[in-house]
Amino acid sequence: MSVEPGPGGAPNPDDVPRLLEAMRAVGSGLQLRSTLERICETAAELADARYAAVGLAAECGDGLAERADEDTDGQAVRWIGRLPDGYGETAGACHPPEAGFLAVPIRAQGEHLGTFYLAEKRDGGPFGEHDLDMVRVLAREVGIAVGNARLYGAAKRRERWIDGSVAVTTALLSGGDADEALQVVAEQARRLSDSMAGLVLLPAATGGLEIVAVASEHPSRALGLVLPPENAVAGRILAGKAVFVEDAASDPRMHADLSRGYGPTMLLPLRSGGRVLGTLVMARAAGARPFTDAERTLATQFASQAALALMMAEAQRDREQLAVYEDRDRIARDLHDLVIQRLFATGMLLESAQRRSVLPEVRQGVGKAVDELDVTIQEIRTAIFALQQGPAEFPAQLRTRVLREINMAAVPLGFKPSHRFVGSVDTVVGELTAKNLVAALREALSNASRHAGASRIDVTVDATVRLPNEETGVRLTVTDDGVGIPEVGRRSGLKNLKRRAESLGGDSWYGPGSGEDGGGTSVVWQAPY
Repeated sequence: MSVEPGPGGAPNPDDVPRLLEAMRAVGSGLQLRSTLERICETAAELADARYAAVGLAAECGDGLAERADEDTDGQAVRWIGRLPDGYGETAGACHPPEAGFLAVPIRAQGEHLGTFYLAEKRDGGPFGEHDLDMVRVLAREVGIAVGNARLYGAAKRRERWIDGSVAVTTALLSGGDADEALQVVAEQARRLSDSMAGLVLLPAATGGLEIVAVASEHPSRALGLVLPPENAVAGRILAGKAVFVEDAASDPRMHADLSRGYGPTMLLPLRSGGRVLGTLVMARAAGARPFTDAERTLATQFASQAALALMMAEAQRDREQLAVYEDRDRIARDLHDLVIQRLFATGMLLESAQRRSVLPEVRQGVGKAVDELDVTIQEIRTAIFALQQGPAEFPAQLRTRVLREINMAAVPLGFKPSHRFVGSVDTVVGELTAKNLVAALREALSNASRHAGASRIDVTVDATVRLPNEETGVRLTVTDDGVGIPEVGRRSGLKNLKRRAESLGGDSWYGPGSGEDGGGTSVVWQAPY
C-alpha cells in the first residue's frame, strides 16, 4: 500500500532505542547516501522486512537523484522488477499482488522529495499500523536530512561559483595576456558547471561571434570558428538574451560545428552596461543530465560578473594603451628635437674638419663617418614615423609580427635573438594560426628571458612542414643555450603552448637546446595553416 505521512500511533517501546539511533544518524551523518543506507537497514530490521529503500527525486524533477536500499536476502530486487522511481504515488504498481508493500512519501516544507519503501515481511504477512508509524517517523527525519543536505549543497555550489568569479576577475584585471585571461574564463565555466566544454565567443570583425577560447576535456578544433550573424542562436545572444538547449546535437537552431557531441547547453550573453561583449557557452556531453534551475541562475550570475570584469579590463587596457601612446609621442619628440639635431650638428663639424684636413686617408675616414651619421639619422626618422603610427597602421604580415616580437624581446634579454624564415610565411599561413603562433613566440621568448639565462636564442618559422596527419602546416622553433628546464617546478607556460597548438589541431613539445652537450631548451610549436 502507498500512504501519506500522518500523525499515526506511537511506536513500539521496544523499537524506540533503534529509532533514536536512526534519528541520531540522520542528524550527525556527513554523507547523505551513507546516512540513508543506515536508515534503510534500521527500517528493514524493525519491520522485519526483506527489502527497504529510499528513492529521492532529482532536484530538477526528472528521475532519481539518490537511492539507498537494503536487501536482506538478495531476492527482493529480482521480484520487484525495477527500482522505485522516487514517487510513492506510482510505486504500488511495481509489486506482485501476493507480496506486502509499503510506500510513504518523503516531504519537507511541503515539497515532495521522494519515497520510503518497505517490501515483503519475512513472516509473509502484511505490514501493520506499527510498521506504518515507524516508517512515518523515519520518513519525516529523512525529509529533514535531505532538505538540510540540499541547502548545504546549494551553499557549497554558490561558494564555488563565487570563487570562480574571483579567479576570472583576477585573471582579466591582472594586465597579462588577454587570450590567457579568456582561457581562464572558459576553464572556470567548464569546471563550475560540470560541463564537457566551456567556450568564450567574442564579436567577429565580419559579424557574428568568433570562438576565442576553448576549455574541453578532449582536444578541440573549435578555436577560431565563427557563428554567423544570421544564425538564430547568434541573433538571440547578440540581442542580450540567454539560450538554454536540452540537446545541442539535435537542436536545429544550433550551428553544426558548435553542437557536435554536446547535449544540455547554456549560451549566456556577456552583457554589461547595456553592451553585449561576447558569449559564454557551457556544454555537457550528449545524454548528460540537464542543467537545473539553480545551475542556470548561478551560471547567469557568473556570466554577468565575467562581463563586468571584461569591461573593466577593456577600460584598463585602453588607459594603458593611451599611456603608451603618450610615451611614444614623447620619445618621438625627443628623438626629433634632441638626438637628430645633435647628430646633424656633429655631422656638420665632421664635414668642416674633413675640408680642413690635408691627409687623404683622414678625409676618407671622416667622409665615411659622415655617411654613417646620415644613415643613422634616416633610421631614427623611420623609427619616429613608426612610433607615431597606431597598431592598425602596422603591416599585418606574419613576418613583420614575428620580427616585432623579437625586437621587443631584445630589451629584457640584453641581445637580439637571431631569426630565420622558411617558405612563404606571409601568404600561406592563415590569420588564426598566425595570431596563435605570434602568441606562442611571445610566451617562449618571455620564458627564455625570465628563466633560461641564455646568451643566444634562435627563432625559426618554417611554413613548409608536413604534420603527422599529412596536413601542411607551420612550425615555430625557439632554441636557447641557457640552463634548460628544471626537473621539478611549474610547467604552466609550456602547457599553454601545447593547449594553444592542440586547439588548432597541432602540437607543441620541448627538447635539448643549442648549448654544450645539449644544454638549454628547444621549444617547438606547430599547427596547420
